[in-house]
Amino acid sequence: MTTTAIEKPPGRTGQRHAPGAAPRRRRPGRLRTRGLPYLLLLPALLLELLVHLVPMLIGIVMSFKELTQFFIRDWTAAPWTGLDNYAVSLDFDAPVGEALLKSFLTTCLFTLCSVGLCWLLGTAAALFMQETFRGRGLLRALFLVPYALPVYAAVITWAFMFQRDNGLVNHVLHDQLGIGDGPAFWLIGDNAFVALLVVSVWKGWPFAFLVLMAGLQNIPREVYEAAALDGAGTWQQVRHVTLPSLRPVNQVLVLVLFLWTFNDFNTPFVLFGKAAPASADLISLHIYQSSFQTWNFGTGSAMSVLLLLFLLAVTGTYLLLTTRGPGERKAAGGR
Repeated sequence: MTTTAIEKPPGRTGQRHAPGAAPRRRRPGRLRTRGLPYLLLLPALLLELLVHLVPMLIGIVMSFKELTQFFIRDWTAAPWTGLDNYAVSLDFDAPVGEALLKSFLTTCLFTLCSVGLCWLLGTAAALFMQETFRGRGLLRALFLVPYALPVYAAVITWAFMFQRDNGLVNHVLHDQLGIGDGPAFWLIGDNAFVALLVVSVWKGWPFAFLVLMAGLQNIPREVYEAAALDGAGTWQQVRHVTLPSLRPVNQVLVLVLFLWTFNDFNTPFVLFGKAAPASADLISLHIYQSSFQTWNFGTGSAMSVLLLLFLLAVTGTYLLLTTRGPGERKAAGGR
């Protein structure tokens, strides 16, 4: 009787290593594959450390010092004051604290109006651009022009347009349309808040439009067709199909717009200069004035730390409320 030997595939012997034999070495390519993401992230982490974290830590240390113009050459020699700078900033009955509180409330109102209008205009434009029509590509490109322009060039252009005697805004509103008794002052007085809000919305809503337009591309057309077959009109489709589908996109978009707008320094600084009117005194520019106009860097650093803590608290609360599902929020409310 003949015995047929079954050949095993090469490399699969099915036998373990004999005692004392050297174990199989791990492939070097596997180690390189696991370490590659960390290697690629290393430049970004180093830049984050040098550009943001180190200055932030220095600013926190400065907030505990009486750092004035007399210690600019060697800020480490400034005397240690503990929490005195924070006490001065939070004393709302004193001039410094009262001015900071007023600037904070102005910034909250400005951020609420700007973010709301940016989201509303961006949503309306994104919904309109979903329909196919001639010239849609050109119109999309035109909508993105304010977002593509450099901030300084755009805001300086608006500053010229808001000039009282030679500005385009007064020429259109007063000379052409006959609105108002005379040319208005847009860069001083109470109208400065409106001018700042117009510039902020004009340069901010294209970002909302771009993000929401990308989010709308992921909604299947079959969902709208099914809703239309059920008798849903345009507004009902937007309310019950579009907005719920865009909820994850809107969560990130609103948070980003809030942080950008609340911390915006370039727009008021270029539009008004170093001293903004009281009606448009945003907290970012107010901290700049408290630090570089009065040369009290200790108090300015304390204000910056307080602003950082406020933004961290708002961001954490917002993420906690928006990342929970409906069932989790209901259960948390029951507790």
